[in-house]
Amino acid sequence: MTTTVSTTSVSPAVTVSSPVTVSTAVAQVIAERAGHLFGLMGNGNAHMISHLTYAGFPFTSARHEAATVTMADAWHRATGRIAAATTTYGAGFTNTYTALAEARLARIPLVLVVGDAPTTGPRPFDIDQAGAAAAVGVTTLVATPENATAMAHRAFDLAAQTVQPVVLAIPYDVGNSPLAGPAGQVPLEPLPIKPVWHADPAELDRVAELLASAQRPLVLAGRGVVLADAAAPLKELGDRLGALYMTSVMAVGVVDSPWDLGVAGGFTRTHRLELARQADVVLVAGASLNAFQWRYGTLFAEGTRVIRIDNEPEADLAHPQVTDYLHADLAPALQGLAGRIPAADQAGTWRAAVPEVAGEAFRSADPVEDPAEFGPDGRLNPRAVVAALERILPAERSVVMDGGHFIGWAPMYLSVPDPRAMVLVGTAFQSIGLGFGSAAGVSTARPDRTTVLVTGDGGGLMGLADLETFLRATRRGVILVLNDSAYGAELHQYASKGLDPTAMLIGEVDFAALGRALGAHGAKARTLADLAALEEWLATGEDGVFVLDVAISQKVVAEFMAASLDAGKRL
Repeated sequence: MTTTVSTTSVSPAVTVSSPVTVSTAVAQVIAERAGHLFGLMGNGNAHMISHLTYAGFPFTSARHEAATVTMADAWHRATGRIAAATTTYGAGFTNTYTALAEARLARIPLVLVVGDAPTTGPRPFDIDQAGAAAAVGVTTLVATPENATAMAHRAFDLAAQTVQPVVLAIPYDVGNSPLAGPAGQVPLEPLPIKPVWHADPAELDRVAELLASAQRPLVLAGRGVVLADAAAPLKELGDRLGALYMTSVMAVGVVDSPWDLGVAGGFTRTHRLELARQADVVLVAGASLNAFQWRYGTLFAEGTRVIRIDNEPEADLAHPQVTDYLHADLAPALQGLAGRIPAADQAGTWRAAVPEVAGEAFRSADPVEDPAEFGPDGRLNPRAVVAALERILPAERSVVMDGGHFIGWAPMYLSVPDPRAMVLVGTAFQSIGLGFGSAAGVSTARPDRTTVLVTGDGGGLMGLADLETFLRATRRGVILVLNDSAYGAELHQYASKGLDPTAMLIGEVDFAALGRALGAHGAKARTLADLAALEEWLATGEDGVFVLDVAISQKVVAEFMAASLDAGKRL
């Protein structure tokens, strides 16, 4: 899914005073290359931040350093632009570590500017930050008086080209040093040229023939389609075939079609999964095919022909259920395939055999999986709650999720306007506690939309410091706490096997009361009728944030968790 990421900026210019220092030179590059800076000030970055904020450059301060990176991460996911974050050295840097690892695994292009140990040697509280970053696969560049401007630009270029986070370090003793030379613009070795993968015409012919001969073709689009701006040729290809569509969760809605079965993997609705398993040929475009997305080998029926198109290095393409590969850049390859396939007679396609797919009932949010209002323990069934919220929440919304067992329901029942409006920060690294920061980043990126943060009580408590950041950064938002008074994933994985649940349980916290204490509106919900409090607040049209704390069942297991547990039994 390697691609070019836009770095266009509409930010106000920053005038650099004389003499230009390493910190002000880096600040100037941030002003040129980024649209916003997320950070927390400390000794290692105070001068750089001050230079930007004095000039009016957009800056959002976090309350914990992890949120500096999660805000930037989510800002990129919501805008498609390279993001920038900053912290000080030492503890400031190490506090970002989980968020940095998430950004690396999720392939988020951002530049993290940090203070670092002096060039004269580490102090007692300094650590090998470059080594620590390298341990999670992140490259560190160092700004000096000789190269500050050039190295800062290189950090943004490298993040764009590799679609990865990059750390730019400013050693403590050179931050205020004047640049050596005209503008710290020493020549640097050019970055390697990004390869372009042209599909072999003979391979396009072969794959087109396979697709055209399918009786029940299905096209699965991943994030690579979003990054490559390849939705139009993908949809044309699918329509010519009379195919059904599915997407990864990071590409939800990329195909505007009534024949879209929704998210593939652990978030797939039951009635849609049954249909997907009838496909005889599947074309996978720009999707990772990780175990979750592939539903642990059960997304499609055994024997299904699976064709994968991607421009990843060939070593990264191997997958046990993929039968055919087309190693190529997505947009031209999809265009080439569409051009080789004549428009099908729709009366003879799979669509004609399953007209119900385009119908209102099939596409509704009604929880056919389990419509009961309450779980076995008398607390609310989260499926019924989230399905009801599909109707209550504003349609023009961004849906942001923390990590945890509760993520199983929002992608199943909540729709979003476009792929960049469904943001999950934490799932790549299997982390919880990044929700409030990531939601603040989305609010900053898309203030025109209502930001809906879906979190659990475990992750919500872990990241609680940046509840205040979210309230400060959000024009209009809703926090939905699916509160089971537990670490739900651990309950379903381990308590179910007989392990003592003591450490898996959390005393019930009233997040609505916490929100009200910080200036938000809020209510506790124990019945579906209690959702009316949120509906009434939304009807007022006023700005602000509403915290809805929903007491959900500890006994209801999300579909993705059930699939994971079943897969464990098969191993």
